[in-house]
Amino acid sequence: MATSYIIGPFRLDADAALLFRGSAPVAIGQRALAVLRVLVERAGMPVSKDALIKSAWAGLIVEESNLPVQIAALRRVFEEEPGGERWIETMPKYGYRFVGPVSPDHQTSVAALPPAATDAPPLPAQPAIAVLPFQNMSGDPSQEYFADGVVEEIITTLSRFRSLFVIARNSSFTYKGRAVDVKQIGRELGVSFVLEGSVRKSADRVRITAQLIDASTGAHLWADRFDGALEDIFDLQDQIARQVVGLLVPKLEHSAIERAKRKPTESLGAYEYYLRGTAAIYRFTIREANVEALQMFRRAIELDPEFAAAYGMAAYCYVKDRTNRWPTDDLARDIAETDRLARNAIRLGGDDALALATSAGALAYVVRDLDTGAACIAQALAVNPNMMWASYFAGFIKSWMGEPEAAVAHLMYAMRLSPVDPLMPLMQVATAHAHFFAGRYAEASSWANAALRGTPRLLPALRIGAAADAFAGELDAAQKSVARLLQINPGERVSNLEAIFGPYRRPDDAWRYGEGLRRAGLPE
Repeated sequence: MATSYIIGPFRLDADAALLFRGSAPVAIGQRALAVLRVLVERAGMPVSKDALIKSAWAGLIVEESNLPVQIAALRRVFEEEPGGERWIETMPKYGYRFVGPVSPDHQTSVAALPPAATDAPPLPAQPAIAVLPFQNMSGDPSQEYFADGVVEEIITTLSRFRSLFVIARNSSFTYKGRAVDVKQIGRELGVSFVLEGSVRKSADRVRITAQLIDASTGAHLWADRFDGALEDIFDLQDQIARQVVGLLVPKLEHSAIERAKRKPTESLGAYEYYLRGTAAIYRFTIREANVEALQMFRRAIELDPEFAAAYGMAAYCYVKDRTNRWPTDDLARDIAETDRLARNAIRLGGDDALALATSAGALAYVVRDLDTGAACIAQALAVNPNMMWASYFAGFIKSWMGEPEAAVAHLMYAMRLSPVDPLMPLMQVATAHAHFFAGRYAEASSWANAALRGTPRLLPALRIGAAADAFAGELDAAQKSVARLLQINPGERVSNLEAIFGPYRRPDDAWRYGEGLRRAGLPE
């Protein structure tokens, strides 16, 4: 019997108890997946309630009323497909029957493959492009950050166009230093086009080469070389982005291209410090890296006091401090400094989505000014709807505002923009929070566990997973998470977690989070 099934756009790996839509895991509880496995194995045939209960609660005596809860969870997943709400039929007084599209999948089980290698994400309606890390041709490994920064600015420029779908920097950079066929990259990232190139920096000159490739055929569509003085680096980046956009979207108005041109700073020294800080910020679980990042962003600001993105990223460093509960000498001082940095970023970067998004998260989470944070993230999304960071922070802010469904939608889009992102665990934790506050505890637990698979010491994932399991009645799992939490941070208590609960608009949300941790066994 097959252990993997194709269900319309979904794939069920029955042995691993995982459900995928394309290459993205679907957040759904293990009980629901056990029920689904029995239904698809007997597709078209009525399956009794007893048989389904035995499959999902093997060896346990449970109320029959637990089964409709799992059926409802499955229907919520399927109803997004046309007619999907009718895939599971209710057989009155007997059980259920699966009548949706299903066929055995005889390929390798997806559990044995990394998510990106299992099935291509569906291509979006607009042209989809990934910009790969450019090769550093300078002969100096310490200049890697410079080549990376060139690519980041090209990604940022391209992603401002609503007519393009641009893969986020973090997913593109997973291919750095790897010899991977461009067709494979296209399949794994779900893109039609790939931009690659090289950067050679020597003395006060720089040469950038770039080539655009059709990911489906491997054919080269365009290539060019850009030479100039180092002080003209931003103009060179803009030239590349404009030519790619002009090729992909020939009807794009010239004025829109001009608006997409953006130079983060006229000071190359400040820009280099900013790039070094950005490189450090992605080491998100290491406190020393966060200290280094903040130092780099402060240096960039000293050299260019109008560098909006540097203010925003510096403010984000304080978000990381608070989330990880890293020690501080003066919390009130840190909050005031976060507020100052974020408001400067907003004042200087009204058209800079990264500055706006990081400031929105910092104001909402650290300063607890939720209203300003919400307005700021809305502006960030209007400026650049294709930036992963904007959708990521929008997900958290919508959760805090008591809008979990909107939060899930933003986070799903963030993960689609960057499907193999090194920061994926953070997006998964945010999704777990959204499901938790929607009352979908099994889904919340599933997303928290997904985050922990990649980063087992991620405290926010342990906390929300424990709370979700406690409310779902999975006390053994909840207690194990709390034990792990206390092993990592022995001083963790419900009473001292106020700082990390978030600026919840609905008082019940903060209570529910704390109550879940109490039930899981975290000391008061």
